[in-house]
Amino acid sequence: MKATIRIWDFPTRLFHWLLVVSVAAAYITATLGGNLMDWHGRIGALILGLLIFRYIWGFIGTTHARFGSFFPTPRRLAAYLKGRWHGTGHNPLGALAVFALLTDLSVLVATGLCSSDDIAFAGPLFSLVDDESISDTLSALHAQAFNVLLALLVLHLTAIAYYRWVKKTNLLAPMLTGKKEVPRALATSSYTGGGVSRFFMTVLISGAVVWGVWGGVEIVKPVESAPVPVSQPSF
Repeated sequence: MKATIRIWDFPTRLFHWLLVVSVAAAYITATLGGNLMDWHGRIGALILGLLIFRYIWGFIGTTHARFGSFFPTPRRLAAYLKGRWHGTGHNPLGALAVFALLTDLSVLVATGLCSSDDIAFAGPLFSLVDDESISDTLSALHAQAFNVLLALLVLHLTAIAYYRWVKKTNLLAPMLTGKKEVPRALATSSYTGGGVSRFFMTVLISGAVVWGVWGGVEIVKPVESAPVPVSQPSF
């Protein structure tokens, strides 16, 4: 017997699908280049905000959105590999993929902030990098992180297909509806946390960070004053 439970809250689902669209848009704009690089930067700002939101929501969100509920500890991984793990949220291997994606996206955004293609785009923190060789290194790391992201996305899609066609488990439907069918024995887990006030607080913090990086940094950055010309005495 199975029962339907609430598993993915609205903020988590919103984050997921906005991230999907944003990553696709970032790839397209970076590939086409030219004037679209300005949009590539704006999309990078959106991804930064989404990541900040997810990191905060991972501590104050609902039960299955919190990192502590699915963190892939050695004990959980061992239990899963032995077929002894029973849960309703991310399984330990899926949790590894989640943290790998979040880590790689964080590296991607962080390096993009200081990168420059020397033609049409420079990250908002590029001017703070004094050494050109460091900026070049960060730009190269940015490109490498994107290649890693593509590999992780292929792995993610492969896992979804495997669960759908081999294990007969639809992983997409719960991320759309927020509900999932589980064995009745697992339907007793509580669903707590989150809330409207926490959601808006998290959105405000994420927006403030993005503003600070893309706009506010220019306000707080010290401006060097131009030297005052000294008039020469005339004889």
